[in-house]
Amino acid sequence: MPVCCPLRVAVICSSNMNRSMEAHAFLSKKGFLVKSFGTGDKVKLPGTAPDKPNCYEFGVTYEEIYQDLLLKDKSFYTQNGLLHMLDRNRRIKPRPERFQTSKDKFDILVTCEERVYDQVIEALESRTPTDNSAVHVINIDIQDNHEEATIGAFLVCELITMMAQSEDLDNDIDEMLHEFESKCQRPILHCVLFY
Repeated sequence: MPVCCPLRVAVICSSNMNRSMEAHAFLSKKGFLVKSFGTGDKVKLPGTAPDKPNCYEFGVTYEEIYQDLLLKDKSFYTQNGLLHMLDRNRRIKPRPERFQTSKDKFDILVTCEERVYDQVIEALESRTPTDNSAVHVINIDIQDNHEEATIGAFLVCELITMMAQSEDLDNDIDEMLHEFESKCQRPILHCVLFY
């Protein structure tokens, strides 16, 4: 049963490839208004050696990255799941987006690691205030692998569902996050910033 809620949600990881896109897909299927972003300088994907990642500019399409990896080493990138992941991504939206350049406003920003959480806070604090609307920035640590991204998407969805059901989110959120943190056994970071 899709949840229909007015909450505008964004899920953010470093490259807008794995964790944020898995959660984006999951929340979208549940009927949430969701977007996803990355905060890195570049879109980075594992390469054939640990010291040789594949790096792309934000703005390149998932399709272009898919075709590039296909040409580089189809069997390697099929085996490690990157082509499958890119195939999913290109069905959701055209390209990875960088949070720092987005003008969109959200009610909730969920980050997938503390470094990304810090980058989101830094980006929001560096903006000129516009209308003082509040945004809850929440971090749930999710490791950057396929299995964790799937678990993370379930956790993010569960949290957003709880929030969507709240009559007074600003009032309920601290208790909600405390309860969620003890349930999921992961540390949760939270702050409120303003647009």
